[in-house]
Amino acid sequence: MSANGQFRIEPATIDDTPLVLKFIKGLAEYEKLEDECVATEDGLRKTMFGANPMAEAVIGYSGDQAVGFALFFHTFSTFLGAPSLYLEDLFVLPEWRDKGLGRQLLSYLARLAADRGCQRLEWAVLDWNEPSIGFYKGLGAVPQDEWTTYRLSGEALEKLGGEA
Repeated sequence: MSANGQFRIEPATIDDTPLVLKFIKGLAEYEKLEDECVATEDGLRKTMFGANPMAEAVIGYSGDQAVGFALFFHTFSTFLGAPSLYLEDLFVLPEWRDKGLGRQLLSYLARLAADRGCQRLEWAVLDWNEPSIGFYKGLGAVPQDEWTTYRLSGEALEKLGGEA
């Protein structure tokens, strides 16, 4: 932890793009999904800091050392008629886990969601990731077992899009 025992959390800027990519790759390695991680600095610069930003990130620091991050974006609930924040990625360097940064990052996002009028903070977790599942349940998060996530990508996405 930093000298005062606290982590510092700051919004990522365009200059942090290499660091954001480093954390994304670290998460991909942890989740055993390195082959699926094709993100690039250029792509992140355009999609996170370009004319129409699609996602945001915050970085957790201990002193001057970046030790974790959270990447998120807005979604919308038609039933609530209100926005939500969706946490896409949360990653803390292995040597900094169990020191409170993950909780602080989620607390920061919960406050941000409330400040922005969001009614929910949501995310997904891999079924095998028991340490994270236990951590999330300890925060009071509730799994949404009645919902199944579907995905269109690659050829299937192009084929369906071609029908428009």
